[in-house]
Amino acid sequence: MDPISVALLAALAGGASGEIGRQAWVGLSTLVRRPFRRGQGDSPDAPVMSSGETELARLEEAPSDPINAQALSTALAERAAVDADFRSGLQQWHEQAKRVRTGDGEVHNEITGGTFHGQALQGGTFSGISFTTPPPTPGNGEQPTRG
Repeated sequence: MDPISVALLAALAGGASGEIGRQAWVGLSTLVRRPFRRGQGDSPDAPVMSSGETELARLEEAPSDPINAQALSTALAERAAVDADFRSGLQQWHEQAKRVRTGDGEVHNEITGGTFHGQALQGGTFSGISFTTPPPTPGNGEQPTRG
């Protein structure tokens, strides 16, 4: 399973995306607080691992601290490696949470000052764009004629 993005965890803990983000955070919190089930063949002297609850609480207290987000991401990955039920739930949660807009890749477009002639596109990623009208010519505002 891919690690959970530190940016996603921090954004959700910080309240990104309003109600949808809050619901995603509640879903993760509920998942982390489920009983920790280790694998069937674990030996009694297997290393003690975090369930992720402590890391979750720390990130909730200080969502802008990237160390807290990284600690939670690591705890989730470790738990998913040894708890199959948790791994399945985390994968389902992650698929839904990835749809939450966290501001990653946010685009801010601005045109200031001067006089501009022609078309301007503002946005994020564009593909398959074509223009079928000629750009206006500077000056009197009339369109050029084609002969």
